Amino acid sequence: MFRARKRQTALAALALTFALAAASAPAPHATAADHGDSPAVANDQGGDIADAYVFLDPNDNSRVVFAATIHGFIVPNEMVNFGVFDENIRYRFEIETSGDARPDRFIDVRFTQKNQSSSQAQIATVTITGGPTFTAPSTVPTLDPTAPAPVVTTHSSGVQFFAGVVDDPFNFDITGFSRAASPARDGTGPFDRSQLSRGRDSFAGYNILGIAVSLPVALVRSLGASNEIGLNFVAQRRSNQTVTRQGTVTGYGRWVTVDRMATPAVNVALVPFNRKNEFNAFTPLDDANGRFAADIVATLRSLGTDDTSIGVLATIAVQRGDYLRLNLNLPNTGRQGGGFRSDTPGDRNGDNVGFPNGRRLGDDVIDTILFLVNNRQPLSDNVNQNDVPYRSTFPFFGAPHQPFAPGTTDDRTRN
Repeated sequence: MFRARKRQTALAALALTFALAAASAPAPHATAADHGDSPAVANDQGGDIADAYVFLDPNDNSRVVFAATIHGFIVPNEMVNFGVFDENIRYRFEIETSGDARPDRFIDVRFTQKNQSSSQAQIATVTITGGPTFTAPSTVPTLDPTAPAPVVTTHSSGVQFFAGVVDDPFNFDITGFSRAASPARDGTGPFDRSQLSRGRDSFAGYNILGIAVSLPVALVRSLGASNEIGLNFVAQRRSNQTVTRQGTVTGYGRWVTVDRMATPAVNVALVPFNRKNEFNAFTPLDDANGRFAADIVATLRSLGTDDTSIGVLATIAVQRGDYLRLNLNLPNTGRQGGGFRSDTPGDRNGDNVGFPNGRRLGDDVIDTILFLVNNRQPLSDNVNQNDVPYRSTFPFFGAPHQPFAPGTTDDRTRN
């Protein structure tokens, strides 16, 4: 079970200040996973981040894996058309190494345009601050009954890279949570825990775009990290977008962030609807300066969360900005990314080194968040594992769903 951290005196005062300032703020509409977490990215699928991950490779703890997913809910029959990375977006892993709220190093990933054929691999240019710059092909999606093997590029520096269509690794009952939160959101009653009994994975049967980068820990430390790193993943567009006479889109000007992702559920579940676009456009430094703190605490208050749990959540997503923070000295072992959860009561993630210490694909982050929201009492959405197994080696994402053979009637979705 995730163990709540001790609340420091300063943090308690901070949380209480946030709570008092937020007492009259309206509760937001809560819809769950970060997919389509704001009106702007709901209309910008290429820039719509779903989830971010950072963990030590369980097969070799001398390596750290950074991963992210974009453009969710790709049905298998359409993944050749929709399984394309937007060439106008800069996908950026922001890495914080000094313990504050400012990013110190970056892994930038940009893709070539896909305009020749459906079998054309997009070429990614990977640029690591203080490290190598190299190119690597994406894995081309197909409509074959069997998924293609992931194409992994290994640079001479030891950096590994993957990009392609994968099974959406997130699992959560969106409808169950939304129905449970509705009374609190509307002010008609408390959080209705009985609605969580549905236990239907809203992401089952769908694919998504995945990016994964594996770096030697020694390289990460050489970039300025000591024992802890923080990850914030962003999707950025140029400030000016132009449609050419040939029908393509090009951009120029400065890079601006259209979506960001670190701690799961912060924007989509805790930030009010009318501030979701704003949250995505700002930075972890703004989080640490309290820009969204009052609204986040107001939401938690409406769900019945007490000051101690609010304080714990503040340490995770507010006090030093919204980063996934990973202790590089805590060993990660196990299969499918490490710490594969068991169904033993009280064992949320299979061990005690997962989320919020980084995040692995198999970490049951929703149960951990619900545990805190429910004042450190066990509470589950009853979706306890992914619909397909994760791989046990890099890039760890599960294979994408492929179109079924003739005569198959089960589409695997669980809406």
